[in-house]
Amino acid sequence: MRGYIFGKWRKVVEGFGYEAYDAPLLEPLEIYAAKTGQEIVNEQTYQFTDRGGRNVAIRPEMTPSVSRMVAARRQELGYPVRWYNIAQFMRYERPQRGREREFWQLNADIFGVDGVTADAEIIVMADRIMRSFGATKDMYTIRVNNRRMINLMMSEYLGLDVVQSQLMIKLFDRKDKLAREDFDQQARDIFGPEQQHEGMQKIGKLLEATTMAGLPKELLDSDVVREVQELFTLLHEAGVENAGFDISLMRGFDYYTGMVFEVFDNHPDNNRAMFGGGRYDGLVGLFGAEPVPTVGFAPGLTMMQLFLEIHGLLPEFVSTTDVYMVVLGDIQKPARKLADELREEGVRVAIDMTGRSIDKQIRTAVKQKINYLLFVGEHEIRDEMYKLKDVASETEQELSLERVVSTVIDRRRQQRNSRLRSRDELDV
Repeated sequence: MRGYIFGKWRKVVEGFGYEAYDAPLLEPLEIYAAKTGQEIVNEQTYQFTDRGGRNVAIRPEMTPSVSRMVAARRQELGYPVRWYNIAQFMRYERPQRGREREFWQLNADIFGVDGVTADAEIIVMADRIMRSFGATKDMYTIRVNNRRMINLMMSEYLGLDVVQSQLMIKLFDRKDKLAREDFDQQARDIFGPEQQHEGMQKIGKLLEATTMAGLPKELLDSDVVREVQELFTLLHEAGVENAGFDISLMRGFDYYTGMVFEVFDNHPDNNRAMFGGGRYDGLVGLFGAEPVPTVGFAPGLTMMQLFLEIHGLLPEFVSTTDVYMVVLGDIQKPARKLADELREEGVRVAIDMTGRSIDKQIRTAVKQKINYLLFVGEHEIRDEMYKLKDVASETEQELSLERVVSTVIDRRRQQRNSRLRSRDELDV
């Protein structure tokens, strides 16, 4: 299943012109300490001191690493740079449904484009990934906000200082995980006695705004509102019809500077954010280079698989092995020779080498969902005619080596064409 999901990811991002890159598994701890949320650095990184006395960490995310790589090659790259990576990460957090300590993730970023066109491309690409799996627009929602608007909301509208703003942003980021009473009480504590009455009234108005038109008038007349409106125009033109504005969406990482978004599963059994991303224009500049405008996103394997399972979108598993060779009697040497001849003709063969009964050999092939059984004994080796059984239809033929090859290859070609037709129908 991992290969299926990775294949979809690659096809979509490469279709948008993104090129693959790789990065180290270990990084100096300081690149996360300076550029990532403190919760990840202090509580979730696997960190240690290596034999050279350096403090290092197993990467908990890719964004600081790729930013460092771009900074190191700042002058030689041709912009815009479109890069993607599928890799493993580790975070020391409590394992739960949809979250694991070791996980796989796609990271796709575009460097060098300042403006909503790049923001739109990233969100459209996230939408195309969901569609590539057969998801329909009613299955998921794309929620969008902007960190510039968040900063405007915190400082000018709510009247918070820098410390209060950071605390309130973290609180909003956890809003969906808290009971409303707990959220309100923590918000009052952040405001303090003198601010809390007026502040809570303003928060109530913010949370009532389900569209940009519903925002308080103090926020509507700003450049960032016009920027978000332009973004939604571009998304509409690209056919993304299930994107909406969410003033409460924060995204927890400190490095975001502009647009932020998350893709939410609408299914009642998994109604939560699956993945997201946003704009982080200042991160490359923290590595000693000129700042480079950047926007990206990162879906994870576990949440993607959970979404597909819940919505019934996982395809039936098909083995990559064409033929399971059932060996009858003590003829392992000629059976291996026959298997090699089939492999030279492009047939993917697994040979049973256990000496078990025929029934047990057959059960192995059925459990592994292999298309064909090939029965090979002394009689078959001598006459060069082999019994080939289609496991699904339970039909059996006695064929020459050449006919075995053509039958298996034709079946594989038909299955591949069927999958391609199914993908084309989903794209339409």
